[in-house]
Amino acid sequence: MRQLKRANILTENIIFIILNLVFLSILVLFLFSKMGAAAVLEEKYAKEIALIIDSAEPVMTVTLDMSDAIEIAIKEGVAPGKIVSIDGNVVKVVLGGEGGYSYSFFNDVDVVASFDSQNGGRYIFFITEK
Repeated sequence: MRQLKRANILTENIIFIILNLVFLSILVLFLFSKMGAAAVLEEKYAKEIALIIDSAEPVMTVTLDMSDAIEIAIKEGVAPGKIVSIDGNVVKVVLGGEGGYSYSFFNDVDVVASFDSQNGGRYIFFITEK
Protein backbone atom coordinates (compact mmCIF):
# COMPACT_ATOMS: atom_id res chain seq x y z
CA MET A 1 0.00 0.00 0.00
CA ARG A 2 2.74 2.41 0.84
CA GLN A 3 4.39 2.09 -2.56
CA LEU A 4 1.14 2.93 -4.39
CA LYS A 5 0.71 6.10 -2.37
CA ARG A 6 4.27 7.23 -3.12
CA ALA A 7 3.80 6.48 -6.82
CA ASN A 8 0.67 8.67 -6.89
CA ILE A 9 2.48 11.55 -5.26
CA LEU A 10 5.37 11.21 -7.68
CA THR A 11 3.15 11.22 -10.80
CA GLU A 12 1.15 14.18 -9.50
CA ASN A 13 4.36 16.14 -8.94
CA ILE A 14 5.70 15.25 -12.39
CA ILE A 15 2.45 16.35 -14.05
CA PHE A 16 2.49 19.58 -12.03
CA ILE A 17 6.09 20.32 -13.05
CA ILE A 18 5.40 19.59 -16.73
CA LEU A 19 2.35 21.88 -16.77
CA ASN A 20 4.37 24.64 -15.13
CA LEU A 21 7.15 24.26 -17.69
CA VAL A 22 4.63 24.44 -20.55
CA PHE A 23 3.05 27.57 -19.08
CA LEU A 24 6.41 29.27 -18.53
CA SER A 25 7.63 28.44 -22.03
CA ILE A 26 4.47 29.93 -23.55
CA LEU A 27 4.96 33.03 -21.41
CA VAL A 28 8.59 33.39 -22.51
CA LEU A 29 7.65 32.97 -26.19
CA PHE A 30 5.01 35.69 -25.82
CA LEU A 31 7.50 38.05 -24.20
CA PHE A 32 10.10 37.46 -26.90
CA SER A 33 7.53 38.10 -29.64
CA LYS A 34 6.56 41.42 -28.05
CA MET A 35 10.16 42.46 -27.50
CA GLY A 36 10.94 41.96 -31.18
CA ALA A 37 11.99 44.86 -33.33
CA ALA A 38 8.69 45.04 -35.23
CA ALA A 39 6.46 45.65 -32.20
CA VAL A 40 8.79 48.24 -30.71
CA LEU A 41 9.22 50.09 -34.02
CA GLU A 42 5.46 50.10 -34.65
CA GLU A 43 4.88 51.86 -31.34
CA LYS A 44 7.84 54.21 -31.80
CA TYR A 45 6.86 55.39 -35.27
CA ALA A 46 3.12 55.69 -34.50
CA LYS A 47 3.87 57.95 -31.54
CA GLU A 48 6.55 59.89 -33.41
CA ILE A 49 4.27 60.56 -36.38
CA ALA A 50 1.42 61.64 -34.09
CA LEU A 51 3.73 64.06 -32.25
CA ILE A 52 5.00 65.47 -35.55
CA ILE A 53 1.43 66.03 -36.75
CA ASP A 54 0.47 67.67 -33.44
CA SER A 55 3.34 70.14 -33.73
CA ALA A 56 2.82 70.82 -37.44
CA GLU A 57 0.88 73.68 -38.95
CA PRO A 58 -1.46 73.46 -41.94
CA VAL A 59 0.13 73.49 -45.41
CA MET A 60 3.28 71.71 -44.27
CA THR A 61 5.13 68.80 -45.77
CA VAL A 62 7.11 66.56 -43.42
CA THR A 63 9.56 63.87 -44.51
CA LEU A 64 10.41 61.03 -42.14
CA ASP A 65 13.16 58.46 -42.68
CA MET A 66 11.71 55.04 -41.85
CA SER A 67 14.25 52.82 -43.62
CA ASP A 68 14.72 50.49 -40.62
CA ALA A 69 10.96 49.94 -40.33
CA ILE A 70 10.60 49.42 -44.07
CA GLU A 71 13.26 46.68 -44.03
CA ILE A 72 11.41 44.82 -41.28
CA ALA A 73 8.05 45.27 -43.03
CA ILE A 74 9.41 43.83 -46.29
CA LYS A 75 10.78 40.80 -44.38
CA GLU A 76 7.33 40.33 -42.81
CA GLY A 77 5.56 40.61 -46.18
CA VAL A 78 4.04 44.08 -45.75
CA ALA A 79 4.21 46.40 -48.76
CA PRO A 80 6.12 49.65 -48.02
CA GLY A 81 3.13 51.74 -49.11
CA LYS A 82 0.89 50.04 -46.54
CA ILE A 83 3.06 50.63 -43.44
CA VAL A 84 1.54 53.95 -42.35
CA SER A 85 -2.16 54.75 -42.60
CA ILE A 86 -4.00 57.74 -41.20
CA ASP A 87 -7.74 57.54 -40.59
CA GLY A 88 -9.28 60.64 -39.06
CA ASN A 89 -7.00 61.53 -36.19
CA VAL A 90 -5.47 58.07 -35.72
CA VAL A 91 -2.06 57.04 -37.02
CA LYS A 92 -1.63 53.29 -37.56
CA VAL A 93 1.74 51.67 -38.23
CA VAL A 94 1.83 48.02 -39.35
CA LEU A 95 5.16 46.22 -39.73
CA GLY A 96 3.98 42.64 -39.36
CA GLY A 97 0.99 40.51 -40.17
CA GLU A 98 -0.72 41.34 -36.89
CA GLY A 99 -2.81 44.40 -36.01
CA GLY A 100 -0.04 46.98 -35.75
CA TYR A 101 -0.03 49.93 -33.38
CA SER A 102 -2.42 52.89 -33.41
CA TYR A 103 -1.96 56.28 -31.79
CA SER A 104 -4.10 59.39 -32.04
CA PHE A 105 -3.17 63.04 -32.51
CA PHE A 106 -5.07 66.17 -31.48
CA ASN A 107 -4.25 68.69 -34.20
CA ASP A 108 -7.35 69.48 -36.31
CA VAL A 109 -5.78 68.97 -39.74
CA ASP A 110 -6.03 66.60 -42.70
CA VAL A 111 -2.98 64.41 -43.19
CA VAL A 112 -2.05 62.27 -46.17
CA ALA A 113 0.79 59.76 -45.74
CA SER A 114 2.66 58.79 -48.87
CA PHE A 115 5.57 56.40 -49.35
CA ASP A 116 8.42 58.06 -51.25
CA SER A 117 9.39 55.38 -53.75
CA GLN A 118 12.09 57.64 -55.25
CA ASN A 119 14.18 57.80 -52.07
CA GLY A 120 13.38 54.32 -50.78
CA GLY A 121 13.12 54.63 -47.03
CA ARG A 122 11.05 57.75 -46.52
CA TYR A 123 7.48 58.65 -45.86
CA ILE A 124 6.09 62.07 -46.76
CA PHE A 125 3.22 63.58 -44.78
CA PHE A 126 1.15 66.31 -46.41
CA ILE A 127 -0.62 68.36 -43.76
CA THR A 128 -3.50 70.61 -44.84
CA GLU A 129 -6.38 72.45 -43.18
CA LYS A 130 -9.69 70.69 -42.66
